[in-house]
Amino acid sequence: MTLPQGHWTPPLLRGLRERWRACGARAQDGALALALVLLALAPNLSRIGAQIGDLPPRPENALSLALVLAQALPLAARRRRPAGALAVIAGAFAAHQALGFPTTFASTGLYLALYSAGAHQVRRRPYLAAASSAAYAVLAAVLHHLGSPQGPADYLAFYAALAAFWLLGSGVRGRRAREAERRTLAAEVAAADERARIARELHDVVTHHVTAMVIQADAAQYLPASAPERLGEALTAVSDTGRRALADLRHLLGVLEATGATDALDVAPTSPAPAPGRLADLVDQTRRTGQPVEFTEHGEHRPGSAESELAAYRVVQEALTNAVKHAAGVPTRVLLRHGERHTEVEVTTETAPGGPARRTPGTGSGGRGLDGLRTRVRLLDGSLEAGPRPEGGFRVRATIPLPAPTGEAP
Repeated sequence: MTLPQGHWTPPLLRGLRERWRACGARAQDGALALALVLLALAPNLSRIGAQIGDLPPRPENALSLALVLAQALPLAARRRRPAGALAVIAGAFAAHQALGFPTTFASTGLYLALYSAGAHQVRRRPYLAAASSAAYAVLAAVLHHLGSPQGPADYLAFYAALAAFWLLGSGVRGRRAREAERRTLAAEVAAADERARIARELHDVVTHHVTAMVIQADAAQYLPASAPERLGEALTAVSDTGRRALADLRHLLGVLEATGATDALDVAPTSPAPAPGRLADLVDQTRRTGQPVEFTEHGEHRPGSAESELAAYRVVQEALTNAVKHAAGVPTRVLLRHGERHTEVEVTTETAPGGPARRTPGTGSGGRGLDGLRTRVRLLDGSLEAGPRPEGGFRVRATIPLPAPTGEAP
């Protein structure tokens, strides 16, 4: 029989643990104080606890019972008032030892109070530690004056045990502080990454759409007045491009206003995530600017993650935008290959035979453009290459991994 992996907790204990966590700090501390009182009164545990005086025993009375309660009940405020709880418990412990009352389990409340002060005291921690040490020195002197048989080594050993509980609490406090700092830093890094991602999205959207609109509007100026239908088509293309730009910008503004960890591609129905047909729409939009674009797709499309789909779309969008800006009228080919493990996107801009010299497409400014896309693809464990072709022209090629099919090891 195969046992389940991981630690298994019985349902009863799991339910008790969940109920205990739901009680809150005050109820938990109150229950701890009450449990310590009950254990101190239990016959089998009544003589187990912290002991340093070893003075001649004195019969128990009402005062001894009050000191027992004073060593346990203040633990109900150990997290809200750690210094106050420590002062009351330490004073009751000192009086209990100096008066020679029998040891009780309630004396272990001193250990818990020291741990709580180390873990939860916020202000004046060094002063509290110094005051506690001084109070212990006074207790040792009083016990010695009363005839305690303990020697200096015994007092130092007991002090070391008390200091260990304080240091244990301080270690827990430091670990919590480091964890909180780590979470804060991780949140800041995530916010910075999100801002950078949205900045890249804005660059891709605005650059592509505005470039297309400018070129379409410029081309409309040179249409003959005798062909009003062609002018209408050109203006319709400008209008369609503008609407697409507004839809994409509206989506990005919705992402900026969204809260939580909502995926940026699912917060609005106008998401620019590239469904298989969106690349064809992008190519058609580029063709309306007068740029000759050939689109070829090989293989069967297998849906990947939203990030990989959007990365492929942005690679094609950036490459076509650069082709329109820096190689207008030059034939451009878009090749999309679907594989089992990755998607490959390639955009090639040729060199017009005998044509004027063309400026090499840039990489954008501020880490955006092709540089930003290279970073985006690298974060997906992919690769992006961009540069001049040996035979002339320019090529952008990106390989973007796809998630492993369900049930298959990556």
